[in-house]
Amino acid sequence: MNVTLNNSGSSSIAIIESEEVVIVSVQDALDLMATIQYNHDGCYKLLIHKSAIAEPFFDLSTKLAGDILQKFTNYKVKLAIVGDFSGYNSKSLKDFIYESNQGKQFFFLPDEQAALEALHNVR
Repeated sequence: MNVTLNNSGSSSIAIIESEEVVIVSVQDALDLMATIQYNHDGCYKLLIHKSAIAEPFFDLSTKLAGDILQKFTNYKVKLAIVGDFSGYNSKSLKDFIYESNQGKQFFFLPDEQAALEALHNVR
């Protein structure tokens, strides 16, 4: 796993790049948040590629997405997931992605540039 920071003004985003799946469980998400905050001076905005998240996250019936995103909410960490989500046929997942993108906590976006803009523009 490689982590780089993208800064804009007082906003700092940890970009997580990995060839392997990084988040499989709620504990993995907690460990990732703690590692980023410890190693990168309290960074509270993360950008991660969809490929670094276990596929069950995108099956809402597993409740994994809800459990993980609740932890991000509890710790006030903003998250952008970058990737192509068009291959999912679940209406509930599509609605979840749409609603998330309307808020200020979680984003599901097609590319890094859109994710960086979204994260830098939220407080």
